[in-house]
Amino acid sequence: MPPVLELKGITKQFPGVLANDNINLTLEKGEIHALLGENGAGKTTLMNILYGLYKPTSGEIFINGQKVDIHSPTDAIRQGIGMVHQHFMLVPVLTVTENVMLGEEAIHRGLFLDRRSVAARIRDISQQYGLEVDPDAYIKDLPVGIQQRVEIIKVLYRDANILILDEPTAVLTPQEVEELFKIIRSLVDQGVSIIFITHKLKEVLAIADRITVIRRGKTVGSTTPDKANEQSLAEMMVGRPVELTVKKKPARPTAPLLKVSNLYVNDDRGNPAVKGVSFEVFAGEVVGIAGVQGNGQTELVEALTGLRKVETGTIEIDGQNATNASPRQITEMGVAHVPEDRQRDGLVLSYPISDNIVLNTYYRPPFARNGVINYSKVREFAAQVVKEFDVRTPSIDAPAATLSGGNQQKVIVGREFSRPIKLLIASQPTRGLDVGSIEYIHHRIIQKRDEGAAVLVVSTELDEIRALSDRIAVMYEGKIIGILPARLVSKEQLGLLMAGVRPKDLPTEETGEPAEIDVDAVL
Repeated sequence: MPPVLELKGITKQFPGVLANDNINLTLEKGEIHALLGENGAGKTTLMNILYGLYKPTSGEIFINGQKVDIHSPTDAIRQGIGMVHQHFMLVPVLTVTENVMLGEEAIHRGLFLDRRSVAARIRDISQQYGLEVDPDAYIKDLPVGIQQRVEIIKVLYRDANILILDEPTAVLTPQEVEELFKIIRSLVDQGVSIIFITHKLKEVLAIADRITVIRRGKTVGSTTPDKANEQSLAEMMVGRPVELTVKKKPARPTAPLLKVSNLYVNDDRGNPAVKGVSFEVFAGEVVGIAGVQGNGQTELVEALTGLRKVETGTIEIDGQNATNASPRQITEMGVAHVPEDRQRDGLVLSYPISDNIVLNTYYRPPFARNGVINYSKVREFAAQVVKEFDVRTPSIDAPAATLSGGNQQKVIVGREFSRPIKLLIASQPTRGLDVGSIEYIHHRIIQKRDEGAAVLVVSTELDEIRALSDRIAVMYEGKIIGILPARLVSKEQLGLLMAGVRPKDLPTEETGEPAEIDVDAVL
């Protein structure tokens, strides 16, 4: 019996870049085939060819043993291929039903959109595959994990039996990842074949039946989870040994550089999201904020960086009042910011990479004098950052929108780390990055700490929080319910606190006695 899908000799040449170089890939019925590789390795390009978004320079595609020509997503859908992109293709102001039927509208009595029948089909698909979604909900009101379910329902609604998931866990919390894995297994049990594109090694080993690794556009090997481990996969991806743990010396904190006192911040609907938060971050230490997404971390960081109004309370940076200061004023205080949403808050996607690298310094020497921009200095600096942070791009003139998600993140990190800073605020700093880039970014964060900067890291990745932090603050329902020494608190204890459950006997570094926890804030 032939494979459900076979790619033979796929090559894709862009100007100055050989994105795919004679790649062969097969997918069996009911298989989860993981496609693993660094940012810019060519994974997404290959899948865009399969989905009809790109035309291959050479190579052939076979479905169930029959050669097919795929010139557009419409052709791909007709062949039973569906793709869930890393950045969702949903219209926020429309309902789930309206998004699912978009482009394939059902008409009632020749005049009206038949939302009722589409909603009924959505409920059937939801029940069949374990995708619980309210058809009448508006996309803008749904958390990221549920939005991803809508994307999966969209392709199942069009009868897809080959499903491409492009970095499906890049913006999900650990709990949402577990839910997604249950959904994937349910899909496979009912005959759907899945290509799972990722760079996360633990997830590959947990979910895949087979693993193919691509490096710089070429296939470098295939294996199975029972014959591989994180270290071997990392070396296949990067082409060298990779340090998977963060090596750091004990912190030597000095004076408090960031002081937050009794801070209250509202969300977009005007409801309290941050409720009386107080903490300090000292120069020479990393404080990590742990918490399930949606417990006020986003609003807290936006308030600290001038992107959201503070209702009451104060923010002090290096002795200066920064409460409700503008983003530029906060940048001028020596603050670097790696935002949670790189496309909304970190980049101007239509601008070239060179302009994005100087977004917060373009008006200052050496990039400008007397209001006149020195573009040769901008380009020189941009080329240096692109090289140092290994941004995979054919040119610094390429728009930021043309980069993979991971390379967009590298542009932001490179920009923020390439100037003198006193305080680094990094929200999900390695989201969308491959293992080699994560190793590098973690090293640079610790380097900033050791140079005397204060560092505040917000991440939903518990392993990352525990690896980087000297102290860990846990946020639950808008409050910090405990600040704990990172080297003495277990992953299980943190997980319980993040869920609002108070563990017994949390130690403190100084005394070994139970840590102080805000009992009123936990269940």
